[in-house]
Amino acid sequence: MSDDFQQKCEACRAGAPQVSDEELPGLIRAIPDWTPVVVDGVLQLRRVYQFKNFAQAWAMCDRVAALAEEVGHHPALLLEWGKLTVSWWTHKIGGLHKMDFELAAKTDSLFTPS
Repeated sequence: MSDDFQQKCEACRAGAPQVSDEELPGLIRAIPDWTPVVVDGVLQLRRVYQFKNFAQAWAMCDRVAALAEEVGHHPALLLEWGKLTVSWWTHKIGGLHKMDFELAAKTDSLFTPS
């Protein structure tokens, strides 16, 4: 894990730097299954994970929740039958921090396809 994870959510401090327009394309390339979306004027990273049933989606939701608690940085999670939508962004800075990209990649590592 990077030093960012060891710092317990450096991104959550007021004044933490947002990802710049110049950094964004390179960071997005590293997590190709994630989509940048703007929600209420805030840039977020979003991915929908598909599963065979509700229980598998719920298990993934639990793994993501445990990761979020570990680092003190929490995504939006939408749990549905056979589907989990995860959205990472940094509330405190109203946008994306590099840690959001690291957490998206870490979330991918938790995924076990059905």
